[in-house]
Amino acid sequence: SNEAPAEYFTGPVRVTPLVKGENPSCLTCASVGFQRGARSAWHTHPKGQLLIVTEGSGLIQEWGKPIQRIVKGDVIWTPPDVKHWHGASPESAMTHTACQEAQDGKNVDWMEKVTDREYMSAPQ
Repeated sequence: SNEAPAEYFTGPVRVTPLVKGENPSCLTCASVGFQRGARSAWHTHPKGQLLIVTEGSGLIQEWGKPIQRIVKGDVIWTPPDVKHWHGASPESAMTHTACQEAQDGKNVDWMEKVTDREYMSAPQ
């Protein structure tokens, strides 16, 4: 497990790699643990992303849509190239398993960080 890069995440986040497919597979999976208030930056995945919430509660948002609450047991599919972010809620840590495939060796395109104002607009 490693600390997630601060350039792509706000707050304490740990990433534990779980699966890296061998050719011809291009699947990668990791367990990602967010402390309260921690979150990813906006990003997309060229082939989409499957999230499975394994602990706690969190938030996810697709660009132009309202923030959604997610809890242990939720399974979320984000289609290819859909701009989104996800992370823990302000009151709870959250861990999810993230699965995505790489395209041309890349499985994520990082964008700007989610602002505190964007994050705090989550429904209470």
